[in-house]
Amino acid sequence: MTKQVGVEDRMSPRYSYLSHLECGKCARLHDADTPRQVCECGSPLLARYDLASLGHALTPSDLALREPTLWRYHELLPVRDPGAVVTLGEGMTPLVPLPRLGERLGMASLYMKDEGLLPTGTFKARGAAVGISRARELGIKIIGMPTNGNAGAAWAAYAARAGIAMWIVMPADAPAMTTTECMATGAHVYHVNGLISDAGRIVARAAQARSWFDGSTLKEPYRIEGKKTMGLEIAEQLGWAMPDVIIYPTGGGVGLIGIYKALLELRELGWVSGPLPRLVAVQASGCAPIVRAWRAGAAESEFWEGASTIAFGITVPKALGDFLVLRALYETSGCAVAVDDADLVRDQKLIASLEGAFPCLEGAATVTALRHLLDSGWIGRTESVVLLNTGAGLKFPQTVEVDVPILDPNDDIPMTVDA
Repeated sequence: MTKQVGVEDRMSPRYSYLSHLECGKCARLHDADTPRQVCECGSPLLARYDLASLGHALTPSDLALREPTLWRYHELLPVRDPGAVVTLGEGMTPLVPLPRLGERLGMASLYMKDEGLLPTGTFKARGAAVGISRARELGIKIIGMPTNGNAGAAWAAYAARAGIAMWIVMPADAPAMTTTECMATGAHVYHVNGLISDAGRIVARAAQARSWFDGSTLKEPYRIEGKKTMGLEIAEQLGWAMPDVIIYPTGGGVGLIGIYKALLELRELGWVSGPLPRLVAVQASGCAPIVRAWRAGAAESEFWEGASTIAFGITVPKALGDFLVLRALYETSGCAVAVDDADLVRDQKLIASLEGAFPCLEGAATVTALRHLLDSGWIGRTESVVLLNTGAGLKFPQTVEVDVPILDPNDDIPMTVDA
């Protein structure tokens, strides 16, 4: 089922103000209406919009009556024909205040953007919705994709809805739930004895040999456009004001790049003003190429040998868009933080017990990073902070160890000191 054109779609002269594609590194321009992968220089392409014209056609108040999905921002998304939109109702996840966790940490303004409520249970649904919709519009029939699990699950679901064939390769030790999701929605799934980087090489060879479209992270321009809607929503949910800090769990880094891109576009439109939030990239100490590069002041990262962390979604030894992640950190006076697995597991339990929110391990890593940054004084306790929980902890129940006492039918519940 595709999105129907509503009254709100006729309010603007154009459904999308997509203009062209621009290389994120060499700034070479490309036609947006031809299927594209990367620039000739090998770098990711970024979608650009006619913001000058859009500024005369749309105001923030125009959004108020629109549907509560990410397609409310369709002028700032790359799909030109509303009939090409493939949707499962994704977007407008809640920005949840965390008063009890804030009190524990001595903070008065702490929020969590909870992406675990999206279709397929993670923020990957955003990139899949826009990426698949644009692929459908451009006539793409087959997509190959390497994944650590969640992206594959999301793209497989939206591809099934669009009638696009998906071929997916993921590490053999990826979460079992994501393999099941991919296969349930009809994708062709393979495991590789290796990392996502190994899966990426397999997909690249297949895409070249069989003329598939390679859906790898930042090897197509439109996943990032779906991810940037997190930034658009945060701004709208805060009344077009900016938090002081946004903390994001970072593997390939598309979400962080997208949030930064969204904020720049909003500033150019004049919808937000003042300093942009300081962006924080959180990685696991067992796989922290962005952290190492940021500490060295480098423009790009180096491949992280022996990558390993329980937070599987951020196990990316070398991201294609690492220079864009680092640029976002430098240009917002942000930083990169590495956290230990044991600490983020502890903080997953803490936020669940205090706030009733059960984040994925990657989302819990933002709480651990916040602790470090508060202790170091990099974040002040009066500042406003948004944590990004990128997925539902319920998808990965094996990350929480439980030992439940068993009662016989005639037993009473034992009283404890805490009862």
